[in-house]
Amino acid sequence: MTDRRIRTLRERRWRGKDPVTATGSSRPTTDARTGRLPAALSRARAGVVTWFDDVIRPDPRVRPVTRRDLVGVTWIWVIGRVLSLAMLAIWYGFSKAFSWSFGAQGLPVGDFLSFLTAWDADRYGRISRIGYPAELPVDTTGAVFPNDWAFMPIFPVLERWVSDATGWGWQLSGVLLGILFSAGATIMLFLLLRAVTAPSQARWAVILFSFGPLSFIFMVAYAESLFLFLLFLGLWLAVRRRYAWIAPVGVLAAYTRPGALVLALALGIVFLVRWARHRIDPFPRGQVIGLIVAGVSIAAAGLSWSWIVEITTDLPHAYVLTETSWWRPFLGPVQFVPLTPWFLFAWNFLGVFGILIVLAVIAAFALFVWSKPFRRLGLVIGVYTVSYGLYLFAVFLPQQSLFRLLLPVAPLLGHEKLSSSRAWRRVTLGTAIGSQLLATLVLWTVGYP
Repeated sequence: MTDRRIRTLRERRWRGKDPVTATGSSRPTTDARTGRLPAALSRARAGVVTWFDDVIRPDPRVRPVTRRDLVGVTWIWVIGRVLSLAMLAIWYGFSKAFSWSFGAQGLPVGDFLSFLTAWDADRYGRISRIGYPAELPVDTTGAVFPNDWAFMPIFPVLERWVSDATGWGWQLSGVLLGILFSAGATIMLFLLLRAVTAPSQARWAVILFSFGPLSFIFMVAYAESLFLFLLFLGLWLAVRRRYAWIAPVGVLAAYTRPGALVLALALGIVFLVRWARHRIDPFPRGQVIGLIVAGVSIAAAGLSWSWIVEITTDLPHAYVLTETSWWRPFLGPVQFVPLTPWFLFAWNFLGVFGILIVLAVIAAFALFVWSKPFRRLGLVIGVYTVSYGLYLFAVFLPQQSLFRLLLPVAPLLGHEKLSSSRAWRRVTLGTAIGSQLLATLVLWTVGYP
């Protein structure tokens, strides 16, 4: 090597321009280290693409639904409702025999029909009779009390129509509506899962749905049955790609219970996926327009209730103040900030350990969503589940009502592991029935639902 070449190499090392290292060591350059980030992003992108490829792939085990299948599902629903009614009657009988006070507030136990129309059902009944209050109730400090504006109008309107048409009264009308729509929700859940997975998985999901811990709620005058019926119908239409028909279904759901915005978000993700794959999977103009109309109309309906409450009561953020009024016994006065309720709740009761639990729950949910069995449930159920999980985490305080708010993720009961063997099926069914007996006591008879 010439002297000139040696001097050139020394100068480059001194100036930090040596392609290997300026100091003569074997450490990677800054460019090599920063290159790891694009590589990580590339792997993450590839993972997401693989996830969507998996959920889009149709399940070859899907079979057409027969009349015999529907008859079988109907019988499962009938047996499930008889069992739920029997459990409610058992605890009602104990309450009367031993003079138990009803609920955590120590109310006296009335007749059995009143027992089935307590808690939120009583609020639906009051709305059906007298409507919503013109002003929000407040205490001496100006804090809003829990009130009827937290409950959507469709179910009480139906109660009023049935009551006026039959003369039965709102209590009997509400119970019968809840039972009737639970049949519709059960059948729609079955049709939804039969469209994306194996017949055995769909049938077993219906069994667990009908006998599960919170299935007693289908025997009381709650709006859950109607909301689930509309929600599962909307998801089934999305699977069948009949997007335009989802719009009226989703709008009705938005005025039945909170949570319809989840459907709008899921439809938005479906739109992006369909648009990205339109060269592989044709995306006709009619489906494009139908999906846009459905998503936008459901989102507008879901947001409009808070505007209606504000305009009617002439109070800014009236709906948010109403919803967070139920948080006060747990957190005291608190301002709502999205994505914080779970952390606030955990920190208030368990401190740093509670925060770690929340992070562990988030990680477990992410791993579950990433799993292969979950992907086999298809695109619509996949993105809907992710959207609903985000909704619960963003806006809901994880107290005792969390169990009831998990009912909309019932399509996950079609997970193949729940029906993988006869022994596992026995375990899950026995656990479901035993948990329902306990839930009718703890989450209805003596505690808050």
